[in-house]
Amino acid sequence: MAKKKLIPERAQVAQGDTWDLTKIFTSDAAWEKGYKQLQRLTPKLGAFRGKLGRSANTIRQCIEVEEALEKLGEKLGVYAYLKSTENVADSTYQAMISRFTYLATQVNETASYLAPEIQAIPKKKMDAFMKQKALEPYRFRLEKLLRYRNHILSTNEERLLAMQGEVAGSASQIFGQLNDADLTFGTVKDETGAEIELSQSSFRTLLESPRRAVRKEAFDKFYKTYDAHKNTFAATLGSSVLQDVYQARVRNYPSALEAALFSDKVPVEVYNSLVGTVRANLPAMYRYLDVRRKALKVKEVRAYDIFTPLVKTVKMNNSYTNAVDTICDALHPLGSEYTGVLRKGLLDGRWVDRYENKGKRSGAFSYGAYGTPPYIMMNYKEEVEDSMFTLAHEAGHSMHTFYSHRHQPYTYCHYTIFVAEVASTFNEQLLSHHLLQRVKTKQDRIRLVSRELDEIRGTIIRQTMFAEYEKVIHELAESGQPLTVDTLRAEYRKLIDVYFGPNFVVDEALELECLRIPHFYNAFYVYKYATGLSAAIALSRMVREGGKAERGRYLRFLQSGGSKFPMDLLKDAGVDLRKPAPVEDAMKRFGELVTELEALV
Repeated sequence: MAKKKLIPERAQVAQGDTWDLTKIFTSDAAWEKGYKQLQRLTPKLGAFRGKLGRSANTIRQCIEVEEALEKLGEKLGVYAYLKSTENVADSTYQAMISRFTYLATQVNETASYLAPEIQAIPKKKMDAFMKQKALEPYRFRLEKLLRYRNHILSTNEERLLAMQGEVAGSASQIFGQLNDADLTFGTVKDETGAEIELSQSSFRTLLESPRRAVRKEAFDKFYKTYDAHKNTFAATLGSSVLQDVYQARVRNYPSALEAALFSDKVPVEVYNSLVGTVRANLPAMYRYLDVRRKALKVKEVRAYDIFTPLVKTVKMNNSYTNAVDTICDALHPLGSEYTGVLRKGLLDGRWVDRYENKGKRSGAFSYGAYGTPPYIMMNYKEEVEDSMFTLAHEAGHSMHTFYSHRHQPYTYCHYTIFVAEVASTFNEQLLSHHLLQRVKTKQDRIRLVSRELDEIRGTIIRQTMFAEYEKVIHELAESGQPLTVDTLRAEYRKLIDVYFGPNFVVDEALELECLRIPHFYNAFYVYKYATGLSAAIALSRMVREGGKAERGRYLRFLQSGGSKFPMDLLKDAGVDLRKPAPVEDAMKRFGELVTELEALV
């Protein structure tokens, strides 16, 4: 009999396969010292209250104290979070996170006077301050703050808003508890006859089953549970939308959408152009669904036919080390420095917590603090090809962080989410191209082409549909219309019909999907996935087909951190998202892949 492979305890994992968090704090005791230091330093920030209008030097001194608090707080938060993911059942680090969150709230309350007090400095006086050498290192930071002049409230009002931070996020917290902890979905027998507990994580796996009856049963049981709780979910989503509308109005924005786009200085036209461009290219999506229908030999394609592979899944035997080699080979257009740093970090530098252990958080992410390694959490599986793509994706984030931290001061080291997904999906694009160039069998080519199609479908088309839905339901709330469960479902159904086309058969239960999307509780965020992948497709092609100049522009983009507004950073790299061309090109790529898949199947 085959030996059963058991998930090891944390203590049984080889040290070299885990991350080295001593680069943040050498021990939990060192973290405690840092925590007490942050407690001691916090009152120093309050000492500048009422004094910021005195001089440029006073403003600089205050910013330097604030930065010292931010740096230390960042290290405390990163360490606590990373340790908690090693074993989510270990209450030690959950308690550490709670203590840090409480202290961070106190720091934010102490700092709440800064923005309104700087905003209150007369424009003529502040303009004179901005010309002084003392503020030169912080000029862009202050320019960004001064943009909010019309949206910052009085000191007391800002303090009240800061104090209600936890309450403002209650809709999201309730959704999370209900969605992730309280719901039960029953069980489903998979294609082997094994009884599988249906859950948030197993749902997608069951939708990939080669047996349609399994997929249908999973879909029906999953959404039956949501149907039983639809009114509660509608209430939490509606409350979240109303909170967005309230926050926008209280800060004098014309709409919740414009409030969300303001920080990145993204024009509303960019958001609308994304939706319009994707909509104009949806016939390629309809063709893709028809290819799936034919390949799967079904009369009509439904929601539970979208994820199952078109070719039989082959178990890989791709070691972690081999995956690193393949990724670095694929990324060779970025030069030897990039691949050398990455290889060392992934193999010898202990950036990565590589494998699953009991209690470890699922999924993958990249996370680090200024001056520490850009850590990666993985649950790498040698038999799953997606593990290699996930590693390449997170490595893109980590190298973005590495270059930003190396080339920028702390003030400008943090890049925004708007550009974060560019660096990660850029790496996936190069890896996909590398593998397609070397593929040997028709089945392997179908698998890789399908994978890239699903990446664009899931990241550009699907996220744009979500983005349009967010816009619609916020506009309804802003016009005073109640967001009932029927309204939420009806608006979502309209978009399903548009994005999936006339030959897609919609199960009524699919309308409930709008109630289970966590991203909707961080409104107007998902469009960045679509713009990010569109930019990555364009930039990866430029770097792959170009030379030293194209590579240099891309590396400078990684090095720039948050030193400019994100759209300006991308324009410097060679992609102007103010124009529809990048999204059009990405959708053109989607169409080309559909044509290839049509010929292959």
